Amino acid sequence: MKLLPYGPRAVLAEFDSLAEVMVHASAWRAAALPGVVDVVPAARTVLVAHDGSLQVAALFSVAATGAAAEAESALVTIDVDYDGPDLGEVAERCGLTVEEVVTLHSGAEYSVAFCGFMPGFAYLIGLPVRLQLPRRTTPRTRVPAGAVAIASEFASVYPRQSPGGWHLLGTTDTVLWINESEPPALLTPGTIVRFRRR
Repeated sequence: MKLLPYGPRAVLAEFDSLAEVMVHASAWRAAALPGVVDVVPAARTVLVAHDGSLQVAALFSVAATGAAAEAESALVTIDVDYDGPDLGEVAERCGLTVEEVVTLHSGAEYSVAFCGFMPGFAYLIGLPVRLQLPRRTTPRTRVPAGAVAIASEFASVYPRQSPGGWHLLGTTDTVLWINESEPPALLTPGTIVRFRRR
């Protein structure tokens, strides 16, 4: 772990793997260190925002002792119509039938590793290895809101219409971002997610 100052009120921690990110982000969040305002994980970093009073040594202390209690994760089930335009191509490239793709995707348990790209877009880990494909070589200019997608080791749902280069397996009408809610994102880091065939 490497800690870097990130302005006067934040520290950026760099890691070698996503697994380390998840462990440390969870530990720092659960430790509720004095002065910490937010803990924001990404693929290989964790940003720890604070009010200016954080003692950086406390981050090392929590990391060294592993003293954070693991909070119970929320479970969100997302109903999916497996009608995506890339379903057949994904099946072919993975050497599977369409039914096998649906069974693998809907049979896995995912967890939110981090959020980004746009409000409400959660990067879910837990995608079966047999479904892991690189992003599309040519991104789409318009992916509809509610598109259920996969790329590399991740699964996700597009919260609103946007460009995108992920493989589209289906659609859902689950709302992922509501400005008036607290938090506004349905899927936050640590949330457990299951996809249910509709």
